[in-house]
Amino acid sequence: MLKIVTAPNSILSKPTKQVSKIDKNIVKLIGDMKESLAAARDPIGVGLAAPQIGKSLRIFIVKSTNKSQPQVFINPKIIYISEEKNQQVIQSSKTKKAKAKSGISENKMLEGCLSLPAIWGEIQRQKELILNYEDEKGKPHNRKFTLFIATIIQHEMDHLDGILFPKMVLEQKGKLYKSHKDEKNDDVFEEIEI
Repeated sequence: MLKIVTAPNSILSKPTKQVSKIDKNIVKLIGDMKESLAAARDPIGVGLAAPQIGKSLRIFIVKSTNKSQPQVFINPKIIYISEEKNQQVIQSSKTKKAKAKSGISENKMLEGCLSLPAIWGEIQRQKELILNYEDEKGKPHNRKFTLFIATIIQHEMDHLDGILFPKMVLEQKGKLYKSHKDEKNDDVFEEIEI
């Protein structure tokens, strides 16, 4: 299993390179990415981009539920993105409780990142997009994604362009939070002054 790279590693701030050929090395890399994503526990990961495991390639994987198999996206390109913002807030009862305890509005979506442990931010992402990409077998796809999975894809596309989510928080004049565990092992969010 490959270790997830954390900020301030410079690979996270550089645009990635196109995958020229899907060979056995790329297939192995994707297998390693799936393993690393499956092992992420606090928080549970829903997406992972190649730069997050130290590879500057245009690849990411998405696993939108605990039970779903990871979807692989190679050389992805957004060919359409809606102007409408995603208003759907997906969260576990644990996160809902932690937000309420910390005074964060229930209808705010907090976005996190495996490369920025314990950092969360209020971000509004677009509601839907159409993505052109290849799967791990090299088969091309044009697919529409909406709501939560569209949010994950936008986050991972930012990784491929060398952008971490706090930049989006600042651009949207949102708030950043640092989380920690309280005496009951529940998450508590504290606002970070920016």
